[in-house]
Amino acid sequence: MRIEVDAVSAGERLDGLIAARCGLSLRQARALLEGGAVRVSGGSLAKGRRMEAGAWIEVDVGEAPAEVVLRPQPEVQLVVLYEDEHLVAVNKPGPLPSHPLRADEGPTAAGALIARFSECASASEDPREGGLGHRLDRGTSGVLLAARTRTAWHGLRAALGDVSCEKSYLAEVAGHTPLSEVVFEPIGRGGPRGGQAVVGGGRDPLPARTEVERVALRSQSTLVRARLASGRVHQVRAHLAHLGHPVLGDEVYADGPARLIAAALQVDGLRLHAESVRLQHPVTGTPLRVTAPPPDWAR
Repeated sequence: MRIEVDAVSAGERLDGLIAARCGLSLRQARALLEGGAVRVSGGSLAKGRRMEAGAWIEVDVGEAPAEVVLRPQPEVQLVVLYEDEHLVAVNKPGPLPSHPLRADEGPTAAGALIARFSECASASEDPREGGLGHRLDRGTSGVLLAARTRTAWHGLRAALGDVSCEKSYLAEVAGHTPLSEVVFEPIGRGGPRGGQAVVGGGRDPLPARTEVERVALRSQSTLVRARLASGRVHQVRAHLAHLGHPVLGDEVYADGPARLIAAALQVDGLRLHAESVRLQHPVTGTPLRVTAPPPDWAR
């Protein structure tokens, strides 16, 4: 399907225009953008791009995924780290996805959240997210924040994106690192579906800064703490790999030597844990820090 952007549609977001013209949800439109099913004059596929009059968009509508329905999953038990009338923070287990991406997906943190806090189901704009203000990759454990009202959700999204917000991760990486390092390299999207990070390039690169501090040296690895304000796609994993110290158990960014170390240490999952999030409370404005206890491998 070809969309010609006229004067009436000028200024609309790319994802919203695709959704409106093709009869899709925003989630479906964004999936098409991420999956390479869209071509746009001018090249940029950023979902928030404001379209100009005279531009064109070509969409392979047949690639649109089926709608995903988030269902309560009371059988999934999550440890609640913090709750008030506006927010909930839970400790996500590593193997559990944050929210469903496919119609046939199994248990997720979002499904468990709405089973316990039903109001979270209508808090986020995308109903499959169950009020989540952000997400953690499958394999990453730790702090996951959700809102209980739409007002709190908008505030949470803004607070998580503010420069004052600090996210701290623990990671076990291949090899021995210096005492401290700082990576300040932009991250763009790459891979066949745009789901991989490309340090220093890729599509629509954005600034990204990660501070890395050595916590403990081990025989073939190092336990490090990574701090960041931004939250680009796979930022911690990609920046650590860029330094030559991939996260153990990383099936995407680990090189051959890192895979050999992971095999020798019998690593059975991604050694990455979202240790804490420090932000301004999105409703009260007071400082808030939520911390998740470290997993066994990080002790």
